[in-house]
Amino acid sequence: MKQKIQRFMAGRYGADQLGQVIMGISLVLLVISMFSRWNIFYVLALGLMIYEYYRMMSKKVSKRYEENQKFMNLRYRAVVKWNQKKEHFRQRKIYHFYKCPSCKQKIRVPKGKGKICITCPKCKTEFIKKS
Repeated sequence: MKQKIQRFMAGRYGADQLGQVIMGISLVLLVISMFSRWNIFYVLALGLMIYEYYRMMSKKVSKRYEENQKFMNLRYRAVVKWNQKKEHFRQRKIYHFYKCPSCKQKIRVPKGKGKICITCPKCKTEFIKKS
C-alpha cells in the first residue's frame, strides 16, 4: 500500500510550509464552525482544505514552489519587522528614536542629554532634537 501511494505521489508537489499554514487555518475555522451557528466558517474551512489538497496533488511543481517562496518571503519580512519592534520597545527607556527629516533614516540617541545636534550617518544632515 505504501508503494502505491509513493508511486501516485511521484511527480506531485506534496506538502510545504504554506500548506501547513492553510491546513492550520482551516482546522481553526472548523473548530469555530462547531461552536458557531454560522455556516460560513464551515464553507471557508472546506474551501481552504480543497485548495490545499489541490496544491499537494498538483504536478505544476515550479508554480507551487514559487507560491511557497512568496509566502516564506512575506513571513520572513513580518518576523524581521516584529523583532525590530520588540527590540525598539526594549530600548525605549534608554534611547530616543528619531527619523532624519531628509532621508527618513532611523537614528538612535541616548536619553537625558538635553538638546543635542544630531547628524544623520547616511546623508550627513544635521538637526536639533531633545534627547
